[in-house]
Amino acid sequence: MQTVCRPIGGHLREWRQRRHLSQLALACDADISTKHLSFIETGRALPSRDMVLHLAERLEVPLRDRNMLLVAAGYAPVFPERQLQDPALGAARKVVDLVLAGHEPYPALAVDRHWTLIAANNAVAPLLEGVEPSLASPPVNVLRLGLHPAGLAPRIINFAEWRAHLLARLRRQIDLTADPILIALINELGDYPTPGDARHNGPSETEQYANVVVPLKLVIEGSILSLFSMTTVFGTPVDITLSELALEAFLPADAATAEALHRLAAAAKS
Repeated sequence: MQTVCRPIGGHLREWRQRRHLSQLALACDADISTKHLSFIETGRALPSRDMVLHLAERLEVPLRDRNMLLVAAGYAPVFPERQLQDPALGAARKVVDLVLAGHEPYPALAVDRHWTLIAANNAVAPLLEGVEPSLASPPVNVLRLGLHPAGLAPRIINFAEWRAHLLARLRRQIDLTADPILIALINELGDYPTPGDARHNGPSETEQYANVVVPLKLVIEGSILSLFSMTTVFGTPVDITLSELALEAFLPADAATAEALHRLAAAAKS
């Protein structure tokens, strides 16, 4: 509440500085005068509702925080936040389910802004065999599940590389949102020890793939799965829940991995 009650100017200045923009750069991008922007930031001028949304768009402020900016300026929020099970989001939920199911026998899952698991297809469960039950019990944090010593970490061959990749993604997300929950999460993940049998002593897996992607090399039932990940988000969403939803889909990086995933899927159905 204290954050919301701050003057709108302070919020906008903080977002501008977070984006490493000068007043001149933002003013030019927003097609307003530097003087007007300065007056808004110092509280000498109150921006209109449209101006708040215009500046938020130029600053790439997340929808959740755009509502906060509007409230700070004295306006009502305009972006709804509904549960994915809400009938109003029925079409979106159907799309999520279709994408996840259509990706089988390859694993795919949906996560929210805090990396909490929202949904997963049938190909994910076989990969989680042997993890600490508490890590796989709702609410499941995907990053915690992947990097915890009692989670998938001991079975990730290129653990150091994969961990660095995930933490870099998380840092970029924090740079964009300044989300305190994500800040607490990255501090927690950074304190996890590296499992002794998860250390990778061979050549960089990224180098083996021409430094284009960072693969996940996971041991399961004696086989080594080599997986690429792809992230899909909804385009131009106007609902907060949809704007914060991401689909993480994994694809086989080689024929052996594809064969192993098909075999796991067949075994699960039998």
